[in-house]
Amino acid sequence: MALELPSLPYEKSSLEPYISAQTLDFHHGKHHQAYVTNANNLTKDTPLENLSLEDLILHVANKPDKVGIFNNAAQVWNHTFYWNCMKPNGGGTPSGMIAQKIDEDFGSFENFVSEFKIAATTQFGSGWAWLVLDEKKLKIIKTPNADTPMVHGLKALLTVDVWEHAYYLDYQNRRPDYVDIFLKHLVNWDFVNQNLLS
Repeated sequence: MALELPSLPYEKSSLEPYISAQTLDFHHGKHHQAYVTNANNLTKDTPLENLSLEDLILHVANKPDKVGIFNNAAQVWNHTFYWNCMKPNGGGTPSGMIAQKIDEDFGSFENFVSEFKIAATTQFGSGWAWLVLDEKKLKIIKTPNADTPMVHGLKALLTVDVWEHAYYLDYQNRRPDYVDIFLKHLVNWDFVNQNLLS
């Protein structure tokens, strides 16, 4: 079954003024769509086209002859996950189980914010910063390009996209400002709690 571009979980203008409708138009409508199209083209008329997105990613991971499929399929998954990590009027201090786990594993929410910002701003070039569950412990990791936690046996809870196309129209080269805004005004902590509990 061919992959399809999922709809955004909110209107394109609803993350303004923090992320513009223009950015989402390009990022979702052009970049994310291109990954979907490419993944479909690369798997068409092969046994791989019948796999779920997650199974496809795990099947082609770390196979040099399948790197094109991995890059596009993983980017389809990463972007879909990223859209759900944000919501209008999001951000700020979390509540629920994730708040308790952050205090347990990082010492405080402020320590988590500091470590997450460092990971997101020091990822060289394109990539992602993630809050993940490693067995029962929260960790912050960064991955380059299309790399994704599931291929490392980690459960993704939260991500921020630090490819330039995620923020350049709104923040130019000011990645730290974008990451700061993401944490203060955009994070969908309800989604993070769902991931933690699922």
